[in-house]
Amino acid sequence: MIGRWISERMFNLVHRNQLIYNTCWEDPRLDREALELGPKDDIVMITSAGCNALDYALCDVRSVHAVDMNPRQNALLELKLAAIRRLPNDDVFAMFGRGYLPTVVEAYRDTIRDDLSDFAKQYWDRYIKFFANPNRSFYFRGSSGAFAWMINKYIDRVAKARTSVERMLNAETLEQQREEYHQHVFPQIWKRPVRMAMGRDSTLSMLGVPRAQRRQVERDFGGGIAGFIEHSLDHVFARLPLSDNYFWRVYLAGQYSPTCCPEYLKPENLDRLRNGLVDRVNVHTTTLANFLSNTSVRPSRFVLLDHMDWMSEHRQEALVDEWQHIIDRASSGARLIWRSGGLRTDYLNDIQVQYQGAQVRVPELMSMQIDLADRLHQQDRVGTYGSFFIGHLAG
Repeated sequence: MIGRWISERMFNLVHRNQLIYNTCWEDPRLDREALELGPKDDIVMITSAGCNALDYALCDVRSVHAVDMNPRQNALLELKLAAIRRLPNDDVFAMFGRGYLPTVVEAYRDTIRDDLSDFAKQYWDRYIKFFANPNRSFYFRGSSGAFAWMINKYIDRVAKARTSVERMLNAETLEQQREEYHQHVFPQIWKRPVRMAMGRDSTLSMLGVPRAQRRQVERDFGGGIAGFIEHSLDHVFARLPLSDNYFWRVYLAGQYSPTCCPEYLKPENLDRLRNGLVDRVNVHTTTLANFLSNTSVRPSRFVLLDHMDWMSEHRQEALVDEWQHIIDRASSGARLIWRSGGLRTDYLNDIQVQYQGAQVRVPELMSMQIDLADRLHQQDRVGTYGSFFIGHLAG
């Protein structure tokens, strides 16, 4: 009981006072296929780091509504939107591709700042320096970035595995990549101190993983957290090519490359965003339920990430309320996607909502695209979720 209390306090302390995610940790290539985005779609999503909001906008959707309770996450998306509007492509890529722009303080003060909300101004007035250090990029900032920074120091100074990591990242074939990982990278890095660190709640809190999600992983995977991580690493580094895996590259190198980066950072896509698509992205600091209760939008697509893992255990009533608002506001035939640390989201069976005058369990209102979700999950370049779900609401 005491351990659980300490874990929850640690998670809440980190999440209430920190920028957690400096990049999105969900593969939008899966989302695009699952959601089949088009010009008539209005998307409601959880902001995270905002990368995927920009990715969805590139699908020429009608609107993207990025909602997050953590104002720091929204401040990051606001900064990206302002930079895309006001800065040349090279400077945008320096900031959000390299994580370092030598003139960022001046660019922020003279060009970007006026586009931001009051909270975002206050936040970046203090932390725009995150982009100003050539020795520690923006992608080593925030709580997840700080963990990546520590892992990289371990790779360089303790494991002395940097050469092996570079060879793996730059392998010309999947076979070469797999061999480098199995013979050098994994045995050099995955040692007892790292396994122990990954089992600590404090470490998982830095990565945005609540104790409730940890319990789901331990329930569904043999070997607990360590076994799950080993399985995930093997999926990423031995089964899928790293040539376009910008998720892991940025944390192993501290930066993207021009050929391995999110879609929004490619020059042709920055031009498209600047020429109007960026104006379709809207930022809201509130809960999903509160946003849905105060909007006239009837969303056709929902991107729920993995937040239900935590809410199902700690905010059950709020999760029921959230689903009631989703059912009430969604357009006919809306599609939803979500992820989980475990293999199942059985907690949805306990959620009942009012629908057409009756109490109905949420799963009864959706047709699940199980085969498509499973196929896409096997292609996931992130590889750290236990499962991926696609639901179609009744039309």
